Amino acid sequence: MAAKGTDSKTGKLSALPNVSAASAKKLVSAKVDSVAKLAKSSTASLQKAGLSAAVASKAISAAKAATKVKTAAKKTSTKAKAAAKKAPAKAKKAATAAKTSAKKTSTKAKAAAKKAPAKAKKAATAAKKTPKKISKAAKSTAGKVRKAVNETARKGGTIKVPKSVNQMPWMKNLRKR
Repeated sequence: MAAKGTDSKTGKLSALPNVSAASAKKLVSAKVDSVAKLAKSSTASLQKAGLSAAVASKAISAAKAATKVKTAAKKTSTKAKAAAKKAPAKAKKAATAAKTSAKKTSTKAKAAAKKAPAKAKKAATAAKKTPKKISKAAKSTAGKVRKAVNETARKGGTIKVPKSVNQMPWMKNLRKR
């Protein structure tokens, strides 16, 4: 069984680009048996394990890239799971809010419908009274205008119209001569 474990470890390491099966065996024998350990190791430690400097640096960069991809995938799946867990609660909350809003709107509409006949009656009563009020105001204003015209015998407050020809300016000038 121990051999099977090492084969799977070498298989994972040899799946990386620039890491051959022989290089993977050397890494496992040096106790660098996972991609994460390979990403954290230095080129000097890999050279001690029997890899060349170029292969060691390429293997480290491949392991770091694989680790970043794995980490990003893990974060994404975690966020997706969390969002999936929250989705029913959010949907329920939205449904409750919509139901509450609909209830309030319905209540307001019913209240407005109850008040509408009373408001219509009030408006009709006011409409009946309005012509009487207007006619009273018009009559009183017309009476005041007639009274002012009779008193001054003039047709406007600012226009000065003489009462007779003798009061006209040209007639006054003729008399002075």
